[in-house]
Amino acid sequence: MLRLGVIGIVLRPDKDTAAKVQSLLSDFSDIIVGRMGVPDKENNINAISVIVKGSSEAISALSGKLGKLNGVSVKSALTAFEIPEV
Repeated sequence: MLRLGVIGIVLRPDKDTAAKVQSLLSDFSDIIVGRMGVPDKENNINAISVIVKGSSEAISALSGKLGKLNGVSVKSALTAFEIPEV
């Protein structure tokens, strides 16, 4: 079964960190349904919301790898909604 969830990412606008986040999101593109980034120039942070559909393990792996990056804060939530694999 696949799960539907959201990953919230907050980071400082640092090119090196942003490149690492982008690389990880590309690596896990098969579970990403959509994403939206919002810069908060007033507070010098960027927020990204990522809607994901995949196994609990794959979603946790992406969240864990993002959370290990310096200067990145991550929170994920999985819904109870399960989607059968086709």
